[in-house]
Amino acid sequence: MRRLIFLTQAVDPAHPALAATIPKIRALAARVDEVVVLAQSADDAELPENVDVRTFGASTRPGRLLQFERELVRALPGDAVVAHMIPVYVLLAAPLVRPRRIPLLLWYTHWKASAQLRAAERLATAIVSVDRRSFPLDSAKVRPIGHGIDVSEFACTDRSEHDRVRALVLGRYSPAKGIETILHAAREVDGVELELHGAALNALERRHRDELARLGVPLGDAVPRVEVPALFARSDLLVNNMEAGAPDKVVYEAAAACLPVLASNPVFDDLFAGYPLFFERDSADSLAQRLRWFAALGTSERAEIGRTLRERVAKSHSVDTWADGVLAAAA
Repeated sequence: MRRLIFLTQAVDPAHPALAATIPKIRALAARVDEVVVLAQSADDAELPENVDVRTFGASTRPGRLLQFERELVRALPGDAVVAHMIPVYVLLAAPLVRPRRIPLLLWYTHWKASAQLRAAERLATAIVSVDRRSFPLDSAKVRPIGHGIDVSEFACTDRSEHDRVRALVLGRYSPAKGIETILHAAREVDGVELELHGAALNALERRHRDELARLGVPLGDAVPRVEVPALFARSDLLVNNMEAGAPDKVVYEAAAACLPVLASNPVFDDLFAGYPLFFERDSADSLAQRLRWFAALGTSERAEIGRTLRERVAKSHSVDTWADGVLAAAA
């Protein structure tokens, strides 16, 4: 493939949620002659020479839409266009892309099915997602390709046994994350020390963070991406209670760092196969049982779980397998 056009919100290595897009762009660039990235905003990021980043930011929404259309016209033609997580990019790009018979892909992994997403599904050539269950609509266009984790960012750590289980909750302070259930479960189990970090990027998340703070637990701020591997290294366990249908990226990142995970989302069945790492969504009692089970494990048993999870991420959810999947869906 000669030229790929990639549509995304931000190219920013410091962004708490979107920095992980950068390794995906690098992986695509290693497989094509040129990648043209259209982003609403961009900051300093080390990208290959064959990546051209152009921005369409403006002070008003109509201004951004107009600038988006201008930059897309400048970027075309291309061999494929990939919209990253934002269905409206497909709606805006389709009138310019589909008449040229250029494949138009949407990468999307979330539990919410909006009217925009339904329209984008009809206009896209293909939908790429982690799993068929991670796209909220029943569509024959869905191609499951894994999550796209840069495994090289994370290393296994020898975790010696501690008096307390250092359990980590990492992610945005969204109601969809089910954090309150995790807090109640941890209080029921002796010997569990909970550490929370996350961003509150909109009004809903800020309100929810305030609600959680009233429960009397320390809430950490977002951790810069470069510090996440060290955070994993000092933890014994990641706990994730994300709404079903959205396989949280942090689960795969923790697994890539050989950090065992407890989660409620059934979409992790292949990742967790053979280990009792699931708990019932929004059930503090179910999670408390899993925490007691994990606390009783020895260091070698925990390490075995971590190594297996890393191997599975490398095999099916790496940034390289993700990029291969995108290009196969665009072919």
